[in-house]
Amino acid sequence: QVRLVESGGGLVQPGGSLKLSCAVSGTIFSINAMGWYRQAPGKQRELVASITSRSTPTYTDSAKGRFTISRDNAKNTVYLQMNSLKPEDTAVYYCNIRDSLGTTFAPWGQGTQVTVSS
Repeated sequence: QVRLVESGGGLVQPGGSLKLSCAVSGTIFSINAMGWYRQAPGKQRELVASITSRSTPTYTDSAKGRFTISRDNAKNTVYLQMNSLKPEDTAVYYCNIRDSLGTTFAPWGQGTQVTVSS
């Protein structure tokens, strides 16, 4: 069974940076496109960034210019480098396997909390 384990969240001041990691097991990681998602309190989970199996990234407007998604197929891990963080980035961040239509394929992990506050 596919397992996703997110880590790297924490409390950071506005303008700060964090790097999130998502370790993937139970699947052939290198052939899968991956996505980072987030869910703020009282809101629906939303896509933040995605990366194809060939490492082509795509970003939503909220992430463009500030976040960088990357992957290390040797480590079965996808990363999200987040810079210039804003209070509105506060959310639980999740990763998942996804296809070009946005369908996700794995059970959601526990996520990692990111809190941006002074």
